[in-house]
Amino acid sequence: MIIIRAAAERGQSDHGWLRSAHTFSFASYFDPEQSGFSDLLVINEDRVDPGMGFGSHSHRNLEIFTYVLEGELAHKDSLGNGSTIKPGDVQLMSAGTGVVHSEFNASQTSMVHFLQIWILPAQANQPANYQEYSLDPVHKRSRFALLLSPDGDDQSLAINQDVRVYTAELDGYEAAHFKLRPGRYGYVHVARGTVLLNGKWMAAGDGARIMDETDLDFSNGRNAEVLVFDLRPDTRLRQPGRGE
Repeated sequence: MIIIRAAAERGQSDHGWLRSAHTFSFASYFDPEQSGFSDLLVINEDRVDPGMGFGSHSHRNLEIFTYVLEGELAHKDSLGNGSTIKPGDVQLMSAGTGVVHSEFNASQTSMVHFLQIWILPAQANQPANYQEYSLDPVHKRSRFALLLSPDGDDQSLAINQDVRVYTAELDGYEAAHFKLRPGRYGYVHVARGTVLLNGKWMAAGDGARIMDETDLDFSNGRNAEVLVFDLRPDTRLRQPGRGE
């Protein structure tokens, strides 16, 4: 079963300097039918004006994955990390027992466009941790590159949950096949462009819940990039003292 939800159906917020689309319930946007999927809690697509951003704020007991699509995002945190991430960089902050951080558009002239994704941890109150790396674009060209995994397989970042996150870019006649393990759930988010998923068109911002399917075929991309989440089967959302 593949259930597609169009980008236009997402929650929207506009704070002037920040424009966001919320795949799942977040802040003032609440939809009881869209309160996460398995351990996937939040997918926010954010656009931040030049020089603007989020001042210091705290999180705990969340796995926070940030993926920049355009521009550059400056990060600082209470663990002593400071960096600027750009398209192709993969950032994971495991908030655990608590971390304070800030995020700002690193440019004074250009917008930054990024995804911020929250995943519930397998174990609460673990030591906070920060990881990042740069993905060579060739590794996601018409094939799936592993970004996050429980064991840090294939140079991916190690996440505190039984989830694996992949990305692939497709254009023209390029095609890619993804196989979910039996009994697993999947979630597809189209980060940019358009693509066919098992014969169904999806466009930027669209999402798809995958249940009782193992074979996912992506084709006919038009400057497309897709994220695929390999998730545990449906569980009640466990929220072990998470902080936002």
